[in-house]
Amino acid sequence: MKDRIDIIQGDITTLTVDAIVNAANSGLLGGGGVDGAIHRAAGPELLIACREIGGCPTGEVRVTPAFHLPANYVFHGVGPIWQGGGAGEPGLLRACYRNALVEASNRQLSSIAFPAISCGVYGYPRHEAADIALSEVRQWLGGHEHPRKVVFVLFNQPMADLYEQLLASKCKKQTYFSDGC
Repeated sequence: MKDRIDIIQGDITTLTVDAIVNAANSGLLGGGGVDGAIHRAAGPELLIACREIGGCPTGEVRVTPAFHLPANYVFHGVGPIWQGGGAGEPGLLRACYRNALVEASNRQLSSIAFPAISCGVYGYPRHEAADIALSEVRQWLGGHEHPRKVVFVLFNQPMADLYEQLLASKCKKQTYFSDGC
């Protein structure tokens, strides 16, 4: 499993992968953080494409071309705003990751890159969000051929370290995957 998951600290807009996931807002019209960086790097065509889509509910994903990015697609995933955990946030965050993986699988993509969805201005606790992200991706990869590679691209080294530690601990605790992780 570890050979199918990479964790790096860096800029998601520079990766040459089949798809990058945008931590989008429901309007899909750009914003701050990862969302703003992706919109700036992709160029004005991305905003036009997003306007044509007309928005996206929380937990779902919409797909556009990547325009001026080195990726082929941008998967706009709308994660939940943290409200204390009692408003269905874990299920919505899981759905966001799963729906991006479904889109990648349907297109038979080899690689996809995720940011830490909902961990910026949406305020999701980082440890819990990372645990959900890694659990959902590992579960998916355990039963699907595509995507072949998932890259988590984190905005700073402490966040990348958190993902690395959680992945290592999951690999020690869970042995139900045929390759042990």
